[in-house]
Amino acid sequence: GCEGTLRVFGGFWGGSGVFGGALGWEWGVWGALGWEWGVWGVLRWEWDVWGVLGWEWGVWGALRWEWDVWGGSGVGVGCLGGSEVGVGCLGGSGVGVGCLGVLGWEWGVWGFWGGSGVFGGFWDRGVTRTGPGLLSSALGRVWRLSPGGVAEGAGGSSSCFWGPHAPPFHTLPPSVRYGRFDPEDQRSRHCPYLDTINKSVLDFDFEKLCSISLSHINVYACLVCGKYFQGRGLKSHAYIHSVQLSHHVFLNLHTLKFYCLPDNYEIIDSSLEDITYVLKPTFTAQHIAHLDKQAKLSRAYDGTTYLPGIVGLNNIKANDYANAVLQALSNVPPLRNYFLEEENYRGIQRPPGDIMFLLVQRFGELMRKLWNPRNFKAHVSPHEMLQAVVLCSKKNFQITKQGDGVEFLSWFLNALHAALGGTKRKKKTIVTDVFQGSMRIFTKKLPHPDLPAEEKAQLLQNSEYQERMVESTFLYLTLDLPTAPLYKDEKEQLIIPQVPLFSILAKFNGSTEKEYKTYKENFLKRFQLTRLPPYLIFCIKRFTKNNFFVEKNPTIVNFPITNVDLREYLSEEVQAAHSHTTYDLIANIVHDGKPSEGSYRIHVLHHGTGKWYELQDLQVTDILPQMITLSEAYIQIWKRREEDETNQQGA
Repeated sequence: GCEGTLRVFGGFWGGSGVFGGALGWEWGVWGALGWEWGVWGVLRWEWDVWGVLGWEWGVWGALRWEWDVWGGSGVGVGCLGGSEVGVGCLGGSGVGVGCLGVLGWEWGVWGFWGGSGVFGGFWDRGVTRTGPGLLSSALGRVWRLSPGGVAEGAGGSSSCFWGPHAPPFHTLPPSVRYGRFDPEDQRSRHCPYLDTINKSVLDFDFEKLCSISLSHINVYACLVCGKYFQGRGLKSHAYIHSVQLSHHVFLNLHTLKFYCLPDNYEIIDSSLEDITYVLKPTFTAQHIAHLDKQAKLSRAYDGTTYLPGIVGLNNIKANDYANAVLQALSNVPPLRNYFLEEENYRGIQRPPGDIMFLLVQRFGELMRKLWNPRNFKAHVSPHEMLQAVVLCSKKNFQITKQGDGVEFLSWFLNALHAALGGTKRKKKTIVTDVFQGSMRIFTKKLPHPDLPAEEKAQLLQNSEYQERMVESTFLYLTLDLPTAPLYKDEKEQLIIPQVPLFSILAKFNGSTEKEYKTYKENFLKRFQLTRLPPYLIFCIKRFTKNNFFVEKNPTIVNFPITNVDLREYLSEEVQAAHSHTTYDLIANIVHDGKPSEGSYRIHVLHHGTGKWYELQDLQVTDILPQMITLSEAYIQIWKRREEDETNQQGA
């Protein structure tokens, strides 16, 4: 063998393996290796004999190596600088498999000594002896072994990596731990294929699955055609795709690193930052603070303009009920600001196997995409968010089947609250801070109407039939509509009745009683508000179910856009505690059509411009605030006006 083109560790230590083919090392042949002019059979090595090897003044039986003991499981003081060395025995199951890293032998042969005597972590470019105690690789690194440890550097002076004063093994760089060097490839900053990237086909809204294996592990996006593939090694789907179609630029969807295939080197280029930002938008505290003050339009890659936050959501099949609710919640500033910063909820601890936290993660991702000012397109697909909804709701809410907006809102807010670690009474979350109010519920049991009057009077004296009061919290208030007319007018047209908002709000003034019937018992209930939340949700009850079908009440609710004062609905003792009781509308969800076949749309107020917009699936249009009151409102979100606010918006 020739020293200059030495291939080290090419085979097995002994037995049937040949060390490097016919390894020439210091002018010796392995078969009968002369190493420093010694013979292997009775090896003379630094003028010592192998049988009782003296090596740096040590004996092989209990080898002393740089003043350390080879022993059973320890190499060096403290297991060679803290690393786990001596998993097995020398030549058995391996010493320091994946740990030893630098084998000191005449001051070190670089590699792993493990796995039935196989020199495992190869350098196929060779290791040459350059002087006493020095090893130099073909890549120009210099290593030395000293009583203090193994150090890296030029001229033999640098920080210690192994030895009694070395840092813990797991803190060392990979190039040191695993016996290899990963310098930056010279091609990384000069990739010739960057001009093949097609940003118009990139869509990161869908589930991150390989388009062939459907695996979510180690998925790469082809930046030429936009498809997802698994892996980048030989025979992987991404590798085969790159060879077959000459698509060379890929993005790891987890690490956000770019690679060129099949050459398999990392691409480092600042022009690719806009792609990683679309995949994973980030918001600073300063940016979030100015979201409601900006009226600046953003331009998508295809040239269309949009307002961040006022972005259409794709209706995959029949999920517009969920889209409308998600759009409404994304325009509630405190809730939006919380989810725009992932650090707010990243550290929340959940029990093992809990899938509900997926709802929090997906909602945060959707919120950041909706408010991303650098989107490639002017709409967002809520595919991943809806898949989390289907999974976490156990298929109660689906993409392919129309659902009820109020039922979805109720489930979603409670599930979000629980996934964030909240409880019913004690532990609060951002959901309860924003939406939770409280009320008193007065309940009185009624005797059966078929009983004689005397028996009714007697029952009313019992404690069971006395009025009881309980304190309860709420996330939204249900407003009951008067029954719709059954008959047509003289022109053979149905009369569409109208009712003022304040009439249906009278349910919560503390004196209006309403009868509630069950199969066995009847109750009279009245409600009185005791605490108003910063954001108040009204759900107008339009649907009634009976044994045969669901019926929709088309009554129009007349409501002002601003200045709804709810002070009269608070009890007298709590009015003093509420200095602000005036609310302004910020979102209005509308249901059109029949109960089971209808569609949803939403009106939202953009705080930066003060304008109202109507969103229905991917369509976004501006709308006059006077037109909002003519719709069949179903869900409304109202914002409490604070002292320093003056509301001119939408008036």
